[in-house]
Amino acid sequence: MKIVKALASATILAACTFGSASAAELVVGFSQIGSESGWRAAETTLTKQQAEERGIDLKFADAQQKQENQIKAIRSFIAQGVNAILLAPVVATGWDEVLEEAKDAEIPVILLDRTVDASDDLYLTAVTSDLVHEGSVAGKWLVDTVAGKPCNVVELQGTTGSSPAIDRKKGFEQALSGNDNLKIVRSQTGDFTRTKGKEVMESFLKAEDGGKNICALYAHNDDMAVGAIQAIKEAGLKPGKDILVVSIDAVPDIFQAMAAGEANATVELTPNMAGPAFDALAAFLKDGKEPPKWIQTESKLYTRADDPMKVYEEKKGLGY
Repeated sequence: MKIVKALASATILAACTFGSASAAELVVGFSQIGSESGWRAAETTLTKQQAEERGIDLKFADAQQKQENQIKAIRSFIAQGVNAILLAPVVATGWDEVLEEAKDAEIPVILLDRTVDASDDLYLTAVTSDLVHEGSVAGKWLVDTVAGKPCNVVELQGTTGSSPAIDRKKGFEQALSGNDNLKIVRSQTGDFTRTKGKEVMESFLKAEDGGKNICALYAHNDDMAVGAIQAIKEAGLKPGKDILVVSIDAVPDIFQAMAAGEANATVELTPNMAGPAFDALAAFLKDGKEPPKWIQTESKLYTRADDPMKVYEEKKGLGY
């Protein structure tokens, strides 16, 4: 497992690896899931910025959370003869045919922030965090925080069938395993959106005696957590105190919630997946050097002890 740190080397590699071929000649298609969250919007912004800095002509397609739109976009990119394709897949399955078409056209595909259930010879590399590890970090924080006390947990899952939803759930459950005091009593998709997170949390609260039977909320992303926090407040409870809140992404809004005492912890997912993706592509196009199949980005746990408003100010400039 190789960890590639993009930010430190992006400028040097961009200057060197495109070599004799003009970077302006490179055309890259980017099939983005949509804009379901603040994190997703930041990833889109940073991908466009990284492409512009390198002189890459980025063809952007917003799939509006629909796989069929992504498949159409990829086929359009193939027809246009792009040099490479970036794909942030909305779900994990159903990609074999279109990825085969890209392979037949000799167009390398790089996965961003999510993986697919397909043969790894159908894509050049996947730039993602360790999604299972993210869930495990969130779960371990909760195990340590409740310190053996009984705790009923409700879970807001990501988009059904997506690799983050599958793996973040898996990691969280692994961390809770063997801790009989912790029990997931409700688990439902909030589709990674703030609106749906609020809606599903409202149903959880009604089902659990107005929230009195809920000790903690685990959300697969911060946007769902922010929506859930609003639902908790409207139910007359104090988020972050009456119901602990732990989530994943580390977007600016969750740090505001932490500063207000309404959220407890978040696990960082960097939105800069494009930096290492373009670096890997540059090396491949210049020398034919294939990168590792998994370029892992780093993650970090933040709690209220980490001066949330300072972190908020730092993250505000990252395209959120």
